Order: sequence, then C-alpha cells, then structure tokens
Amino acid sequence: MSEKNLILEIKIDLFEDRITGFEGKNGTVKMIPFGGSVSGKIFSGIVEPCGVDTQVMNLSQVRHMSARYMLTGKDYTGTACRIYVENNGWFTDGAMPAPFKTVPTFITDSEALADYLGGSHFTGEGSRGEDGLVIRFYDKNPVDKSYVIL
Repeated sequence: MSEKNLILEIKIDLFEDRITGFEGKNGTVKMIPFGGSVSGKIFSGIVEPCGVDTQVMNLSQVRHMSARYMLTGKDYTGTACRIYVENNGWFTDGAMPAPFKTVPTFITDSEALADYLGGSHFTGEGSRGEDGLVIRFYDKNPVDKSYVIL
C-alpha cells in the first residue's frame, strides 16, 4: 500500500515472558500478549498492555491470527479517545508471509472518527524490522474523505 494511504502505525512491544500455548490433537494454539505505541494521521497514543494475539493452526497448516487490543490517546482533533482493534489474518502452509496482510475492524468513542473507522475500507500489514514488529493500517479507498478531515 502507498504511504499516502497509511492512517496508523503501531509499534508492538511483546511480553515474551507471558506467551502461552499448547499443541493438541487437532492443532496448536499460541497466545501472545503485547502493548505498544501508536502514531498516525488520525490518532496517536498507546496500545494498552492488555492486547493479545491469538494464533490457531489447524491440522491442514492453516493459521488464523486474531489480535485484539485497545488504543488510548488523542484523535486528530486533539480529543482524548479510545479505539478498539480486532485484526485478523489467515496464512496457509503454516507460514507467515513477510509482510503479512490482515483485515482490521475498529470501534471508537471518538466523535470525529466513529463514522470513518466504522467502514470496511481498511487493510493491515505487519512486518518485523530493526525496531521489532510493526503493524500498519491503510485506507484502501482514500479518495472519499468527506467523513474525516486528514
């Protein structure tokens, strides 16, 4: 995705000492807790330290990643708010591509962002870099900005 479509960038801080999981007869489960920081055109703040990425791999080597977390900070108007994020991705053959693609959904108490973030026009991308794991969210259709001032 183009950097002009980038709305949020999240730097993830993994709590590696609290990762848990198991391998069962029908697949494996791993739960990865995290926090972090957020910056972008529409919001800046933190990832509350209660986020969790749940990864389930079935016997066919299909991995479903579902990360759920809360952002606390300020929207682009300077108003304090929160954004709930559910970010899902599916990968085959057990492998996670680099970068990996996701589908995010959002709920917010920000009056300025509620209509904008309520849409289904977003995509996510995750990658590991020098600073660790970074998640970026992009607007797939940035042409119609009538619902938010960027």
